[in-house]
Amino acid sequence: MPRTGLVLWFEEADWKDKKLLGGKGASLAQMTQIGLPVPPGFIITTEACRRFYASRRAEIDELERTLRSNPPPSVRDEVVKRIWGLIDQCDLPQGLMEDVKEHVRELERRTGKRFGSEEGIPLLVSVRSGAALSMPGMMDTVLNLGLNDRSVVALARATNNEWFAYDAYRRFIQMFARIVLALDEKPFNEAFDRRSEQLAREAETTYKDELDAIRRLYPEYTPRLDAQPPRDVAPRLWARSLELIKELVGEYKGLVRRLWGQDFPQDPYVQLELAIRAVFRSWMNPRAIFYRIANEITPEMADCTAVNVVTMVFGNMGWDSGTGVYFTRDQATGEDRPYGEFLPNAQGEDVVAGIRTPLGLEELKKRMPEVYSQLIEAGKKLEQVNKDVMDIEFTVERGKLYFLQNRPAKMTPLARVRTAVEMVKEGLLTKEEALLKVDPEQVRRLLYPTIDPKVKANPITKGLAASPGAASGQVVFDPDTAVEWARQGKKVILVRVETKPDDVHGFYAAQGVLTSRGGFTSHAAIVARAIGKPAVVGAEAIKIDYETKAFTVNGTTVREGDWVTIDGNSGNVYLGQLPTVTPEIGGWLDELLRWADEERRLGVRANADVPEDAMMARKFGAEGIGLLRIERMFRKPERLEALRKVILAVDDKEREAHMKELADMIKPDFKEMLDIMDGKPVVIRLIDPPLHEFLPSGEELLTQIYELREQKGKAEASGNSAEAKQLDQKIAELQDLYNRVKALQEANPMMGHRGVRVGVTYPVIYYYLTRAMAEAAAELLREGKHPVLEIMVPQVADVNEIRFVKNNAIVPALEDVEKEYGVKLNVKIGTMIETVRAALTASEIAKEVDFFSFGTNDLTQATFSFSRDDVENKFMAQYLEKGILPSDPFDTVDPKGVGRLVKIATEEGKEANPRLEVGVCGEHGGDPASVIFFHGAGVDYVSASPFRVPVARLAAAQAAVREKLGIKGPVGE
Repeated sequence: MPRTGLVLWFEEADWKDKKLLGGKGASLAQMTQIGLPVPPGFIITTEACRRFYASRRAEIDELERTLRSNPPPSVRDEVVKRIWGLIDQCDLPQGLMEDVKEHVRELERRTGKRFGSEEGIPLLVSVRSGAALSMPGMMDTVLNLGLNDRSVVALARATNNEWFAYDAYRRFIQMFARIVLALDEKPFNEAFDRRSEQLAREAETTYKDELDAIRRLYPEYTPRLDAQPPRDVAPRLWARSLELIKELVGEYKGLVRRLWGQDFPQDPYVQLELAIRAVFRSWMNPRAIFYRIANEITPEMADCTAVNVVTMVFGNMGWDSGTGVYFTRDQATGEDRPYGEFLPNAQGEDVVAGIRTPLGLEELKKRMPEVYSQLIEAGKKLEQVNKDVMDIEFTVERGKLYFLQNRPAKMTPLARVRTAVEMVKEGLLTKEEALLKVDPEQVRRLLYPTIDPKVKANPITKGLAASPGAASGQVVFDPDTAVEWARQGKKVILVRVETKPDDVHGFYAAQGVLTSRGGFTSHAAIVARAIGKPAVVGAEAIKIDYETKAFTVNGTTVREGDWVTIDGNSGNVYLGQLPTVTPEIGGWLDELLRWADEERRLGVRANADVPEDAMMARKFGAEGIGLLRIERMFRKPERLEALRKVILAVDDKEREAHMKELADMIKPDFKEMLDIMDGKPVVIRLIDPPLHEFLPSGEELLTQIYELREQKGKAEASGNSAEAKQLDQKIAELQDLYNRVKALQEANPMMGHRGVRVGVTYPVIYYYLTRAMAEAAAELLREGKHPVLEIMVPQVADVNEIRFVKNNAIVPALEDVEKEYGVKLNVKIGTMIETVRAALTASEIAKEVDFFSFGTNDLTQATFSFSRDDVENKFMAQYLEKGILPSDPFDTVDPKGVGRLVKIATEEGKEANPRLEVGVCGEHGGDPASVIFFHGAGVDYVSASPFRVPVARLAAAQAAVREKLGIKGPVGE
């Protein structure tokens, strides 16, 4: 037998090598080797597919990269056409067909059937695709291959069922024409529908008595040309159906001749070669390419498809036959009960096409109890071998069960968590294996409501899915209205062009947030994730008009008060109020996360700015607060006004007076946060954003000045000098404020007067902020509580900055409070590492602080010189589509640049100060892939938004388990 090494029997293939065999081939090999009844067959490996494309691979890959850049439809269609042209120039590997023919001849010996035989039962095969990763429905399969004008007669005679034989032939011709010959399927469908409708009409009239008899026995029967009537019950209807099928076969062959220019091929080996080519070709069909793009399937994960040549078994051979799908457990709830569908007297394509309504597995149990028992027993065996819930395709031919495929079931997050926990208790999995089974993102999705999957609705637009969850509400366009309406008991969605710190009160009042600008790390996105509100940002198609209180999108106008639903899981925006569901998770998630806590080395804290965040963080298992952004406490009008006075003060005396007032206002907030996290560390970051963010804009002030001048002119014209004088005074005050604001404006405020630089230029600000925190902790100590305060200085670039603010503001404030309250505070002082220079001089800075916390958002921005709020909407999508960057560095930490800085700073910092604690408080602290990186980098803890705390706990455990078990490579392998 000529062996190329490209063709393997199910019995000899290593079923663990999915990259070589494809998922379907691996499953057929596995089931064969553990003794399940599988139709005999062989696998043409993915290596053969790679060789098929080899001569044109570089050109095809370049064109696929063009498709990944999301070109206009006209360009896309031209690229697809060029890809097909290149594929037509590809050849099967040398010797492959000779090898395949030898395997077919051996298959004939094993089955006792002949390929294309005119005597006895002919050997018919299915030619099935199968990539390493499941791509359901994306590639092609051909059934009943080997039938021709002679073998169909032999099949009819051998099975004593002419209807079945010709039905198989008409299916084969139609499938071959569409998939292999790439002919337009419309005329074939029209021909089928025409004769099927004719049969239905005649059944209801000419053969009504037989139809009634069938329905009493088989209520699911519908008189269609693809449903065989029981011959013993309805012999005349059966014969008429056969006549119409034979006519259809003749018409199909005529269509092939007319559309293809040649007769339908009668040589089964010609059919087989063309089908193998077609399956290889389907790897590059448009839907497969776009599926891989959408699901981020890279060549490293799945490169080409295998071809599986399998002896046909028939579920449409009569009413003692059928086809179905069996899940070993309920894929929606995780309940340990058989779940699936069964369709009697049908082929698998009938289920997929949805042309007939399948029955539940209970019907199979009732009709074929022995087959049902065999199916359930085999499913549990496959669960034990694969250590997973399995999705199994099966066929019953004349009462005999055959298995055609098995794969891990696609489950809801709830089912995934439940089954992982229960399989440990059943002894199928170890705790470590269970932890690796659950995708951390599935845990995240468990915590948020989602749109009810039963609802069918079309979105009016789509933005970036910035914060998970789904919510419905009445549209409002400013945060004050959101608060007012919420107080009235209304549910609202806050819609803004973009958001500012002043808008935060609207976030808490709203059910969710929708913006037309911004990216994943925009203000709206970060705040929404922090407080657990759904958000869709960067929906650029939305045009917002604040004056008319409405937005338009794609010809639709939505006014204030109209209902919309936003889906922060997908980025979709819908008109109206769609129902949502929140999974009931019971104790399974809690148990899984307890196991995670036993395994992980990394600590997990939360980014929390308000009491609601802190309470939620404790509920989700946070071990403290890793980042409390102090500026979020200034959102109340009176506090913002006090802060503005501090910023605009003309001298230190005035500034100190206003700071004392502001410190008294925010001290209760610090006390409440420390009290909620009693006994756990609370890291409070000193003021960080550019000061201009807390001031009115120059444009806003000029507008007010202009309006006041108009009012003054009208007052003067009417002779009202007193009013004119008052207005003149207000104008002078606003003009002075405008001059101060203009003086504080910076060319690049994100790299200007912010963070520690404010503490250096105005130590009194840092002194009184520290006093407010320290007094809150001192009061709690006096009350018998256990506050753990840690103070963090942002934006440090030089060790002298941290020395200065420590010696001139932070330490003096702590000493003064300790002296006044008679307590010992033991406060840790640390810094955010968010500038490149701080990371590179970590050994110097470490000697001055107790802890580092990497602000990876700003560190990424500084390392790439990217403005994080701009790149998302301008070019990041193209960078990802064109493969310039493997992932968005603001979503997943960049290991070569930012990650290297993290490693350098961690290693050199700990070497200089062995007691140094190192954390991460940027958004990356809740990203599973980043958490695994931080584990390897030697970081001590990560901090994430409250809803991502469980995600981080599981991801940290997976990092530890992978390290313990020596697992390398991408997560999931």
